[in-house]
Amino acid sequence: MRTVYTKILFWSFGTLVLSLAAFAGVTSFLSWRAFDGGSAFRRVHEFEFEAAVHAYETGGNRELADNIHAIERHFGEKFYLTDSKGIDVLSGEDLSSALAAVGTAKMPVRTKYGFLVLHSGQGSRYRLLVKLHPPRFDPWSFLYYVPILLAVAGLSWLLAVNIASPLRQVAAVVHRFGAGDLDARVNVRRHDEIGDLARAFNQMAERLQILLTSERRLLQDISHELRSPLARLSFATELIRTASDQDAAVARLRKEICRLTDLVGGLVQVTRAEGDLSERNLNELSLDELVKDVAASCQLEAAARACRIDVEASTPVMLHGDAELLRRAIENVLRNAVRYAPEATLVEVELTKHNGSANISVRDRGPGVPEEMLPKIFMPFYRVDPSRDSATGGVGLGLAIAQRAVMLHHGQLTAHNAHPGLQVDIEIQLG
Repeated sequence: MRTVYTKILFWSFGTLVLSLAAFAGVTSFLSWRAFDGGSAFRRVHEFEFEAAVHAYETGGNRELADNIHAIERHFGEKFYLTDSKGIDVLSGEDLSSALAAVGTAKMPVRTKYGFLVLHSGQGSRYRLLVKLHPPRFDPWSFLYYVPILLAVAGLSWLLAVNIASPLRQVAAVVHRFGAGDLDARVNVRRHDEIGDLARAFNQMAERLQILLTSERRLLQDISHELRSPLARLSFATELIRTASDQDAAVARLRKEICRLTDLVGGLVQVTRAEGDLSERNLNELSLDELVKDVAASCQLEAAARACRIDVEASTPVMLHGDAELLRRAIENVLRNAVRYAPEATLVEVELTKHNGSANISVRDRGPGVPEEMLPKIFMPFYRVDPSRDSATGGVGLGLAIAQRAVMLHHGQLTAHNAHPGLQVDIEIQLG
């Protein structure tokens, strides 16, 4: 019995069989107890004794014979009326040995003559000897239990199927997930412990899929993106050894090292953004104050391009979340807008609240993004050429980091062309 289905079926059916055996045993015990001298049983024989004595004393042998014949016809037992010495008053047969075998017992006694019981009235000179037919075991009587047996067996089978089938389904999905099918999920509508198990697995599988998929994507992106800076770094190192202008060669090497450092720093931020929100420092925070603080930190970078950041965040918005993670998301979007905004233009930041959600829109006045490329700008290392390429200093991770941080707060990041410029919207659910 190595399956839950077999165990449930076996134990249920075994319990039924034992119950029926116990019921039959109790029934037999009660039958024998009644046979062995129940009060009703004794009263019947006492009545028969009195009737036989009365018939003999009033009508003689003929009346006694009719009386005993009638009793035997109705009860199916053999009756003998004897005197005190054990002589049958009808046939004259000596039954003293049978009386001696019964003795003074008031209940049936098993003797060589069969089951015998003796009745006599107080002070009477007569004895009534009754030869009984003991209860017989009738196996056909158990046919009455067959419908019960079938009904309980059917219910046991349904119980086993109801428990074992969903467990088998969960096991099959677990095997599929373990074999690499990351989309495998348990389709269950139960609200018991098995349903809780299935839902717990689905939640675990969802999280593992996100982590594994992100890890695979990140490794692919890293392996692709690191080739160029490492090649340039190797070239710059070789150039130091052969170049006549050592200072220029060192400056180029430092530049490549800075680019590689920025790339690694961005990768670290992406990894942190993949973390579980439940493990982060969650607190009540003022989103409007956070937006203003981020805008103030970007003012210096905007001033270097003669740009101005206009913030409209007068609506108080309270949010339960990770302040550092949201700061990083808003800052990446805003710095991205400042980096690609034309000089001496306006970058607009607006915070609004509507239908239980907060929306932060960031708009620049740049060239925008081709419509077919809009869904791709949130992918790691994706750049739009030629207006937004690696020459501007970015590594193509800012919007990817922002999107993952927003998604961890159950929000979404979208972008559309504002003509002129690009507008990026951060929508976060407040409830």
